[in-house]
This record gives sequence, C-alpha cells and structure tokens, in this order.
Amino acid sequence: MTQTTIAETVPKNRRRRRSARSLDEPFRERARDALRSEGHRMTQQRDILLNVIENAGAHLDADGLYQLARRQDNRISLSTVYRTLSLLKRHNLIDELHLSEEHHHYEAKTAEEHYHLVCIDCGAVEEFAGGIIEHVREVVKHERGFHVTSLQLDIAGMCARCQKEAA
Repeated sequence: MTQTTIAETVPKNRRRRRSARSLDEPFRERARDALRSEGHRMTQQRDILLNVIENAGAHLDADGLYQLARRQDNRISLSTVYRTLSLLKRHNLIDELHLSEEHHHYEAKTAEEHYHLVCIDCGAVEEFAGGIIEHVREVVKHERGFHVTSLQLDIAGMCARCQKEAA
C-alpha cells in the first residue's frame, strides 16, 4: 500500500494558509492582517463579523453569527458571513466544529488547545483541556512513531443536568 501525504493530494491553491501572527495576539488583529495581506478589504460588515466571532462566548453556526451581526448592521448578508468564514478557515484563524450535528459551528482559534463535551440531549457544549488527551498524544508518538500536531475531539454524551433530569 502506497502512502500519500495531504500535500500530495490537495492542490497547492487549496492548501490551508497559516496566519503569520501568533495565536497569542487578539483574533481581530490576526484576522485583519491576514485578510489585508491577501488584498481583501476590511469592510464595516466584515469587521462586525470578526467582533461577533471574537466575543460570541458560544460555538455559533453561520446563522447564529448572521443573526448577531445583523443586530449591529442589518445590511450584512448571509453570503458575506459564509465568504468571511471561508477566508478565515483558509487562513487557519477559526476552527470549524461539527459538535455531533449536521451543520458546522465556529470559534476563533486560540493558543490553548481544547476539546468539547457535547450533550446529546440539551445541546450544551463544555470545553476541556489537557490530562488524558496529552497522554493519548504520547501513546500515539511512542506506539506509532507519529508526531501529533493538531487534534480535534468532540465527545458526545449526556451532561450531568440531563442525566439528573432523566433519572
């Protein structure tokens, strides 16, 4: 069996670009710089979307972002939201999450890697980090000789509140 790398299977113009700025810098600054560096205008609508993403405090889908942005400027269209999300993904500035649902949710990429517990009953999402996941990385490295550079993990189950209500 022949192994191919992602770089060999993804055309060069479709590969993810990395933001030149550190993840420790504020999301809006990184996003503005990345978009401007590629010649994209920083319109008022796009700036509002960056603000909504940065300050959402939740894992919103495109429609949720659209609804919050329209509260600030009713001229924002859903296509502007999708185009901006696409640009931000291409620059590796946001994470696109599935969270055990049919559609995607989005959050600004941060320096702290974290994972998600998703309640299948009420839809609550709880973030967690470290511990056992770091152990998994070490086991994969030791047993498979594979250095993990990125990991996305969503664990579906029932939160404590829903378990208590179901009992």
